[in-house]
Amino acid sequence: MHENKETFHYNYSAQQQGEIRRIREKYLPKEESALERLYRLDASVTKPGTIAAIAMGCIGTLLLGIGMSCTMVWAENLFLPGILIGLLGIAGIAAAYPLYQVITKKRRKKLAPEILRLSEELTE
Repeated sequence: MHENKETFHYNYSAQQQGEIRRIREKYLPKEESALERLYRLDASVTKPGTIAAIAMGCIGTLLLGIGMSCTMVWAENLFLPGILIGLLGIAGIAAAYPLYQVITKKRRKKLAPEILRLSEELTE
């Protein structure tokens, strides 16, 4: 005899549900919260100045190195140009931090109203 039994099997796995949720979240449209926007805006104030200052410092350092090479290796022909190139490099290195300050100050002034509005919205 053949008995017809209908059965239902269910296995619950919290780990599997968590994995499903993480995969699903990748494909949902991202909604930025006010706090996340505040963090992003705050970071965007200093990032351009930092990039410009690092670039200026690197270029200045390279110029200083080229100038030093000219004065030490090719001293008979390039001593005076090497000194001038080295001084340009030193000026570039010295200008890196003031450049950072100028760019950051402009960005801070530009983004201050939005950052203040968001911070007031979050503290209410």
